[in-house]
Amino acid sequence: MNKKEIQIVTLALLMSNAMNGLDSTIINTALPAIVSDLHGIEFMGWIVSIFLLTTAVSTPLWSKLGEHIGNKTAYQIATTLFVIGSFFEGMAPNVIFLIVARGIMGLGSGGMTSIPYIIYANMYKNPKKRSKVLGFVTASYSSATIIGPLLGGWIVDTISWHWVFYINVPLGLLSILIVQHYFKQDDSLKIDNPVDIKGITLLTTGLVMLLVGIEMINILSTMWVIALLVIAVALLVILGFVEKTANDPIVPSRLFKNKKLVIDFILFILIWATFIGFNQYAPMWAQGLLATSAVIGGVTQIPSAFTNFIGARSVVNLSSHMRPRVITALGIFTLMVAFTILGLSGISASYWVLLLAGCFVGFGSGLCFNVLQISVQEDADPQDVPTATSLSFLMRKLSQTFMASICGIVLNNALHAGVKQSHGQITMGMLNHLSDAEAAKHLPQHLIPQMRVILHNGLHNIMLLALSFLVVAMIICIIAIISNNKARTV
Repeated sequence: MNKKEIQIVTLALLMSNAMNGLDSTIINTALPAIVSDLHGIEFMGWIVSIFLLTTAVSTPLWSKLGEHIGNKTAYQIATTLFVIGSFFEGMAPNVIFLIVARGIMGLGSGGMTSIPYIIYANMYKNPKKRSKVLGFVTASYSSATIIGPLLGGWIVDTISWHWVFYINVPLGLLSILIVQHYFKQDDSLKIDNPVDIKGITLLTTGLVMLLVGIEMINILSTMWVIALLVIAVALLVILGFVEKTANDPIVPSRLFKNKKLVIDFILFILIWATFIGFNQYAPMWAQGLLATSAVIGGVTQIPSAFTNFIGARSVVNLSSHMRPRVITALGIFTLMVAFTILGLSGISASYWVLLLAGCFVGFGSGLCFNVLQISVQEDADPQDVPTATSLSFLMRKLSQTFMASICGIVLNNALHAGVKQSHGQITMGMLNHLSDAEAAKHLPQHLIPQMRVILHNGLHNIMLLALSFLVVAMIICIIAIISNNKARTV
């Protein structure tokens, strides 16, 4: 491929990244209208969860499919599924139909998010050039997450919620056509080994059980949740034994014998888990404690989107002076600053404190993502780059899903404890209305300060939990730096 073809294909892949970023935020704006129209408020959680579930489960499968039929074809199939899912979501006559369509869309999203990174590794062999491209990837996603809530609100108010999904159709088809015309696939990268059906079945079933078990915490009884998690672990353990004898394992065990790669995976898990603490709960902090509107609460995410791009772009320059692990440590430290600010902030903390913390969160995540993604591809053996890349995405999805459930438990425990201490004056129903500015006006005004104390206790514990994850990540990173320095000395 010549330079022009590479640039055009890169733009097409960036478009797919932007579509995923757009959907991740635009759906939140459209959800109230969707559940109202389809009478599906009791299924509201599944509208979001099914997409995350199918995205996570399918991610490692797409890289393996790409190895067999080529990344070009695999990407086009994934994008086609994304488009089909989007189209059927727009046509959904009821909430069950919508959930099934989002499941199809999630299957496509798993390939649309992971395969481009494998293609980038093949098109941009130079790590510095690849880092620069990944900066644009971050920018496209961040820009889409900023535009998403605004565009979604306009579409819902002006046209209808159906068009929130229909807009993906022309964008997806355009990306498919560009890749078809300009991307020249290297067929020598394909492998002819038989497909690991047993491994795929065990991995898929195990992950589905694991994610459903996590999602059902506080919904199903404890025994059912434990049963699902035990079955999931058992299936994944069996997978480990089966993969040892597979000709072309879906998850090669040799990946976990690579110490550098294992450290990359662990850092991905710990760092990405902490993002839930800010992304999901900063808007609640603004609305519940500072009595802002939903729009102003959502604005807490905008500074992080801008600084995320700045952090990602900074990696190119920093890599000339610092080793990857040092840059990762710098990113972790920046994230620690953000959660320390939030952990030390009281109920009366200014709205600007949230925006400042968001700036640190965005910059730190921008540094970490680029460096870790390139480290995964550089630390893996050449034949394992596709699998290692998709596995890193899977671990990010799993960590965020698990952390979301943990944060929910932490918050609920604090809320229930506060309700109990109020001796019947405050109920969970009252706390539910606290984060809605309009609904809060109808609450007993003399109890609002006490309700805010209860909510703050829960949010404070979540921020400290995220900070503890980052401390562990920093310790691991420092140990890795010291170990690398000793190896260089020897």
